[in-house]
Amino acid sequence: MNQEYPVEEFWKFELKVGQVLEAEKVQGSQKLIKLTVDFGNEKRTIVTGVADQHTPSEFVGKKMIFVLNLKPKKVFGIESRGMLLLAEDESKRTYLVYADNVPVGSRFY
Repeated sequence: MNQEYPVEEFWKFELKVGQVLEAEKVQGSQKLIKLTVDFGNEKRTIVTGVADQHTPSEFVGKKMIFVLNLKPKKVFGIESRGMLLLAEDESKRTYLVYADNVPVGSRFY
């Protein structure tokens, strides 16, 4: 059974739509892709670990959902300032989730 949390825990996360401007495979890594993402009022670098299932070209120009208020983390020497939300099935295959009909910078509730 899944762990249950009070709804107040969910409201702590800042989920926003960002548009991926650039995407490139991280040199020396099998799984990492470095994204440059526009959130309307700022641009951020976010590193995601899905290069084993997706190519950088799948991200460019797409609007996607990100968690922004996480502590920055250095990954392969790159400061990642957020996390991309993905879907995953029982076989561990990941699916990119697009928000093409939502304006950049919109917050999810």
